[in-house]
Amino acid sequence: MNNLFTELENQNKQIPLAEILRPKTLEEFLGQSNVISQNSPLLNLMKTQRLFSLIFWGTPGCGKTTLARLIAAKTNAAFIEISAVTSGVKDIKDAVETAKMNLRSGTKTILFIDEIHRYSKTQQDALLPHLENGTLFLIGSTTENPSFQVVPALLSRVQVIRLNSIDDGSMAQIIKRGFAYLAKQYLPMDCESGVIDFIINLARGDARYALNVVENAYFASDLKDNRRNLTVSIIESICQKRNTRYSQQEHYDCASAFQKSLRGSDADAAIYYLAKMIAAGEDPRFIARRLITCAAEDVGNADPMALNVAVSAYKAVELLGLPEGRIPLAQAVIYVARAPKSNETVCAIDKALADIDSGNDFPPPMHLRDAHYKDASKYGFGIGYVYSHDAPDVKQQFLPDELVGKKYTFD
Repeated sequence: MNNLFTELENQNKQIPLAEILRPKTLEEFLGQSNVISQNSPLLNLMKTQRLFSLIFWGTPGCGKTTLARLIAAKTNAAFIEISAVTSGVKDIKDAVETAKMNLRSGTKTILFIDEIHRYSKTQQDALLPHLENGTLFLIGSTTENPSFQVVPALLSRVQVIRLNSIDDGSMAQIIKRGFAYLAKQYLPMDCESGVIDFIINLARGDARYALNVVENAYFASDLKDNRRNLTVSIIESICQKRNTRYSQQEHYDCASAFQKSLRGSDADAAIYYLAKMIAAGEDPRFIARRLITCAAEDVGNADPMALNVAVSAYKAVELLGLPEGRIPLAQAVIYVARAPKSNETVCAIDKALADIDSGNDFPPPMHLRDAHYKDASKYGFGIGYVYSHDAPDVKQQFLPDELVGKKYTFD
């Protein structure tokens, strides 16, 4: 009965074009020439029929799942696919039992875990003994930096391979392949000049997204004389917002590029990264805190007003929110970027902290110590101190005896 129901479900499914056109051979696999090419290490390993545990790290739609399936096919391995979103330790145990049965018949097993970064530490630890003893081999996929999301014990048992976003040339081939398939299965079509480039620009290296656009645009296009007629305006109407990708890694990368652009006095680059973070939904208070840090660390006393401007921008963002808050943020970004730069303040405090941390932790000279209470003079506290406003020309020692002459500031 279950088989009948499953068959009915499969018959009534509308399988997405991206799944239909998923590459079945390495020759069809596009866009990762840095990983799969003639005499590449990964391809050479696959030719030896030896299995190895991997984690594919890359943006959505770059071919992580497809490549895992192709490796299984190339090495004649059993392939178990689960998602970290819906699975847990029990599913891992079930996969291990299946892998053990496969070994009895001489077949090795690859366990593919999609979105492996979503597994907890406990769930990731559950994989360790089975990778260690060779019961199965792991291929994980993640859109997040494994260094942040995967436990060190698991990272030490796998090779991390970075997959790039699909390049424009490969994306054009994928899009043409999608339109050709639809035209063959249904009705022939005509495409306005610029359609493919427009989809490439929308997809930003995500082949799955591109093929979804191809499929939707094909069926949304005008029908005349038994031909589909697709224009850029039709795609614009069904894809009102460009595909914006912003992973945890990009959160860190954009924040880094933003602050370095401010430090390097490139106002245009700083504004660009500000816009990128805003468009991706970054908390504007986080952006403002980065701006305050830069105003103090990189501008400092070369223009003390920069810190006031940055703090005011933070307060303005809290009062206004977005989208209006983008304006004071942009104002402050341009000001801080164009301001003269000096890192004297951060260098001074860090140098002093390093001294203290290394053991140069000394008390103030006796004449500087607190003398406001009755018995202070008994201990020699405050004796000999000269009030600087009354005698500005009198030279006094302010650093501890052990650090006399030490310089922390630039002058």
